[in-house]
Amino acid sequence: MIEMQTMAPLMFGALVFVMLIGFPVAFSLSALGLLAGFIAIEFGFFPAQFMANLPLRVFGILQNELLLAIPFFTFMGAILERCGLAEDLLEGTGQLFGSVPGGLAYAVILVGAVLGAITGTVAASVIAMGVISLPIMMRYGYDMRLATGVIAASGTITQVIPPSLVLIVLADQLGRSVGDMYAGAIGPSIAQVSIFMLYIFVLSLLRPKMMPPLPPEARTLHGWALWRRVLWGMVPSVVLIFLVLGTIFLGLATPTEAGAMGAVGAMVLAAMNRRLTWSLVRQAMESTMRLTAMVIFILIGSTVFSLVFQGVDGGIWIEHMLTSVTGGSATSFLIVVNLFVFFLAFFLDFFEIAFIIIPLLAPIADKLGIDLIWFGVLLCVNMQTSFMHPPFGFALFYLRGIAPKEVKSSDIYLGAIPWVVMQLILVGILIFYPGMVTMWLDKPAVVDLEKVNIEVPSGEPAGAGGRGDGSLRDPFGAPGGSSSDNSLKDPFGPAK
Repeated sequence: MIEMQTMAPLMFGALVFVMLIGFPVAFSLSALGLLAGFIAIEFGFFPAQFMANLPLRVFGILQNELLLAIPFFTFMGAILERCGLAEDLLEGTGQLFGSVPGGLAYAVILVGAVLGAITGTVAASVIAMGVISLPIMMRYGYDMRLATGVIAASGTITQVIPPSLVLIVLADQLGRSVGDMYAGAIGPSIAQVSIFMLYIFVLSLLRPKMMPPLPPEARTLHGWALWRRVLWGMVPSVVLIFLVLGTIFLGLATPTEAGAMGAVGAMVLAAMNRRLTWSLVRQAMESTMRLTAMVIFILIGSTVFSLVFQGVDGGIWIEHMLTSVTGGSATSFLIVVNLFVFFLAFFLDFFEIAFIIIPLLAPIADKLGIDLIWFGVLLCVNMQTSFMHPPFGFALFYLRGIAPKEVKSSDIYLGAIPWVVMQLILVGILIFYPGMVTMWLDKPAVVDLEKVNIEVPSGEPAGAGGRGDGSLRDPFGAPGGSSSDNSLKDPFGPAK
């Protein structure tokens, strides 16, 4: 006979099993949740009426306006991937840094950051930079593992840099503002780009032959012509970044509204580059439809599973298990959770982790006094690795799909390892230095009531709101007040 306390571990174990054998996650979650719900009702763990919450949850998902930002940003990224903006950015910055060892690698990192700030999708960044920069790096003698690694890693910066889709999903799951989540991600984004650039700089000093500078004949732009090309790629990008992120940070638009403006701005950029065609729009709409449908089905499936899981006290089981392992320490909890998420990322993508795992961990983090914005950004940085490490690193899949045949798959996988290590270094920094996230957030005003000092004016002439004896009129009663001395009482105590 199944007992109440064993239901949660059985559900969790069954979920891990069906995911490892390769069943579609969205349908596995729904099937397991419904099956466990029928068993729980049969054994009396909760009444049948408990499952009446399920339709309300599903309709709540479909009515969530925040999730509308996902198709908008996906459409924007799909348009920008094909509109020629990445070519202009990479050509200009590649020429700008081309005279130094590792110049093309610097250009890829910087352009990856810029594309991340205007597309919000990893696929768009990796594919665009791989198609353009990988053949050039191969032509001028870059080490194959370095070239593939820097392209894949620079594409995954998109996951941390606003307007990242991951940050939108995490904000929704954690019940926090998307604007705060974006603001908290600014510091880690800068740190991640800086770590990548520092790695290239050190490697260029130690092993310059891995990343030779461009030969003089390849540096065709000089002087103002070079800067005009850089500005031609950068200025539209900066305008689009402000249109999307600036309006959110200034409080002029919600993330959904900013996403809609970004989609329109991407189409305008495509038109400026004379690449806005019906075929382009149709391809962007198809990729947006596929991603949005996948997200919604996973979210509905996770809602079915989590409703039943919480109904059989799964949240309490998770809390007791983590508390026994970490001893109630916030730092130990963060280390254990990040190790857990890192290993889950070998098998699950970031949407699945965000929808399945985060709702189970967030209440525990909140009880331990962990700022949920910090917690969300920290896990977002960790989940970068889900794109980078085998066997299911999507950035590696994207790169394999567009790389020339002479690029070995082993070079792509081995080239990713140093960059995964650098991403984990940033995770460690954020665990022990939360100020990198919280310093960008607005600090709430704190009022110490013990220090409030209210001075009651005296000597006010009669007829001016008081009496000749200096007492105040009662504003809610008769002119003379209701008490014997007709004075208002100080609600915080006697004036000092």
